[in-house]
Amino acid sequence: MARSHGGGAFPDPVSELDQPLARLLGRSTADQLARQLSVGTIGQLLDHFPRRYMPRGELTPFSELRIDQQVTIVAEVVSTSTRQMRSRRGSLTDVVITDRVSSDPQRLFEDGDHAPGRTMRLSFFNAWTAAKDLPPGTHALFSGKVGLYNGAVTMTNPHYAILDPDAPEAGESAQERAGRPIPIYPATAKLTTDKIARAVHSLLPVVDFAAVPDPLPEVVREREGLMGLEEAYWQVHRPRDTRAHGEARRRFRYQEAFLLQCALARRRVELAAHPTTARPGVPDGLLARFDAALPFELTAGQRAVGQELAAELAGTRPMNRLLQGDVGAGKTLVALRAMLQVVDSGAQAALLAPTEVLAGQHHGSVLRSLGPLAHGGQLGGDPDGTQVVLLTGSMGAAARKRALLQIASGEAGIVIGTHALLSEVVQFADLGLVVVDEQHRFGVEQRDRLRDKAGRPPHLLVMTATPIPRTVAMTVFGDLDVSVLDQLPAGRQPIATHTVGLVEHPGWEQRLWRRAREEIDAGRQVYVVAPKIGDDDEPPPSGSLAESARAADEEDEAPMASVTWLAELVARQPVLEGVRAEVLHGRLDAVRKTRLMEEFAAGDVQLLVCTTVVEVGVDVPNATLMVIVDADRFGISQLHQLRGRIGRGGHAGTCLLVTRRPAEHPSRERIEVVAGSTDGFALARADLELRREGDILGAAQSGGRSTLRLLRALDDAELIERARRDAVAVLGADPGLDEHPELAEAIERYLDPDAEAFLDRG
Repeated sequence: MARSHGGGAFPDPVSELDQPLARLLGRSTADQLARQLSVGTIGQLLDHFPRRYMPRGELTPFSELRIDQQVTIVAEVVSTSTRQMRSRRGSLTDVVITDRVSSDPQRLFEDGDHAPGRTMRLSFFNAWTAAKDLPPGTHALFSGKVGLYNGAVTMTNPHYAILDPDAPEAGESAQERAGRPIPIYPATAKLTTDKIARAVHSLLPVVDFAAVPDPLPEVVREREGLMGLEEAYWQVHRPRDTRAHGEARRRFRYQEAFLLQCALARRRVELAAHPTTARPGVPDGLLARFDAALPFELTAGQRAVGQELAAELAGTRPMNRLLQGDVGAGKTLVALRAMLQVVDSGAQAALLAPTEVLAGQHHGSVLRSLGPLAHGGQLGGDPDGTQVVLLTGSMGAAARKRALLQIASGEAGIVIGTHALLSEVVQFADLGLVVVDEQHRFGVEQRDRLRDKAGRPPHLLVMTATPIPRTVAMTVFGDLDVSVLDQLPAGRQPIATHTVGLVEHPGWEQRLWRRAREEIDAGRQVYVVAPKIGDDDEPPPSGSLAESARAADEEDEAPMASVTWLAELVARQPVLEGVRAEVLHGRLDAVRKTRLMEEFAAGDVQLLVCTTVVEVGVDVPNATLMVIVDADRFGISQLHQLRGRIGRGGHAGTCLLVTRRPAEHPSRERIEVVAGSTDGFALARADLELRREGDILGAAQSGGRSTLRLLRALDDAELIERARRDAVAVLGADPGLDEHPELAEAIERYLDPDAEAFLDRG
């Protein structure tokens, strides 16, 4: 149905949600919403859902407030007074509020109940209307920043909105309005939750919901017992009661899961529609000879995943697979076997690594693994072998030109490189397989540029050593088939992990350095990891880790440990005299970083003070001890990744998680979780549970705001499973969504640029 909003008719029935807000709310309100929330259309404002709801009449406990926190609270006014200021012109209005329900607020003073958590004083400077608006007994919504004045919690010039249950609105009785929960929206200091609520409440009655088709198929909606779209929007923003907003949010959670899974399923359909060249390999080729020369047995998981990859490579449907496994599970070996099958088929395979250090490590590892097979056509090489070429940005001109010629001619069957592989000058003869290591390090455009270098779509294998719970993988990588390696190869030794709390055990610091010396004297090597690099102009550090922990415990939090400081501390330890220690971090030039890692791998460097530059992929089998200083500054998954760099040879590894924070500090929980488990999948789940899921699934990955709005991949596992089945059924019967235009429109609206990047990470 066409509809006019004073700016003409909108004949497109699905365009209602895309109309600018200025037509309905006025230019001033629309501009403020755009500036503060990046909300510019009807649909964007309707989808700006409340983050929580507060029962009207239930006050906010002041004991839950934190200093410097931006809060919205509901409180009752106890008293209001205004006086002229002495030190400057103007007036000051003091409003005392309480978090205790009382029919007689004055009794709070008579009883002497002024303890923190009972009353709070708000200060309004030159706010002439505050005294009039906020008489004793008033319930109001206050929004502002919590501060501290004379030892008492306070707020200065908070925004307020009166909650008047006796003021009927839009035909409601006072009783009906009093029963409505109060929506609390994601807000800013300049655009408070009640202003957003007023904008939404003004919008709802004038939106033509008849012109907004429901993206959920009716059969799905009925089976799931979900609200219709119009009712859901009303109840999520202006719920009649707690149950109503719960049902509305359930509907939108399912809708979000369904749209996401439809987008992923559609991507799978599109990929399958563009066939590739089959790469079946040959019976007695490089892969067979490589397998015959392996000095160990593949794990059952490696064999099973290898068979999956071999079957997909032999088909004309492009492989699009995520290979995830715990640290040290042998993913690179599985990927190498797949690359050899492609080379046996007459094509090339490219491995894209995130850093030059890791690319060089992969190159050296593949050369050692293949032996003469990696030097086909060269002196001393196998005549039936191939060539393995490394391409990085720091290569000299002659070496780079030689590598480019080998790639373009097809002489190089396996190409390993960094972002340099994405350059326009790099041309492949026949690219059959792209392997992306640690996929989260690459953007969408980078990966697509490499895939575009193939004449037909190449097979794609994405590897990650960060274990991902199944429902998260299904949500984030739903357009990829997922393979899991959950066994460690034979010979891998367990890693013992211990928490070293220097606040409660300052004497343990010296034991740290003695432990490092013991490993070095046994012929092993040691990592000492810091959370930051440090500045060259920093003054020479004084004192010890334990002394800084004690000082921080008495005064304030200690500054974060740096590589430069730890290098100085290591140099001052008598027990480490004669030890060759070096520093490695991201600011060093690529040549020096590579040389240091080569020297460390060769055993020439005994102790390496470094940042997380060693987190991914660096393989030094002789390293058996890792000391992570200020481990509380790292996340669970990052600590697990770092820990995986040791114990990779035949010797047991030890990881010491050093913290200068007291035992009761919240960050200590993360450390204890890592110390208590070596199961990467269990730790990944704990990581999601301990911190905001959006940090992992949203902004931290896609570069923008969180893509998941209401959906939670862990909590909503069953719902996601059902939505996935529904999406596959719909796309299976209607791949182009020709019979579901409203669904196609909803998917496009859902896939804003951030969400596109989010999905394309696979």
